[in-house]
Amino acid sequence: MSYSLDLRERVVGYVQEGGSPTAAARMYKVSRATVYRWLNREDLRPTKVKTRKRKIDLAALQQDVDQYPEARLKDRAQRFGVQPSAIYYALRKLKITRKKELGYRQQD
Repeated sequence: MSYSLDLRERVVGYVQEGGSPTAAARMYKVSRATVYRWLNREDLRPTKVKTRKRKIDLAALQQDVDQYPEARLKDRAQRFGVQPSAIYYALRKLKITRKKELGYRQQD
């Protein structure tokens, strides 16, 4: 959770009016490193975290599971050019689990 814009402005305003960053950190109960970081920023608004682009296309993986339900993680990883652990985590994201007697199936 990020700090409010109001708090950020008060801390930076305190330092710009002549207060020390250490005193501001102590007074507003934030770390000194946070105060210095805010002082070096142009815009004090919290930044939005974006989801980075993944190597595995989830739709293509779903289609691969439908086409080859008995394939191993290792085989899928070779087809997609990634590590088996990446396939495992992508299958978890799709809520697909492996049942030994039934192959892969969608969870509710």
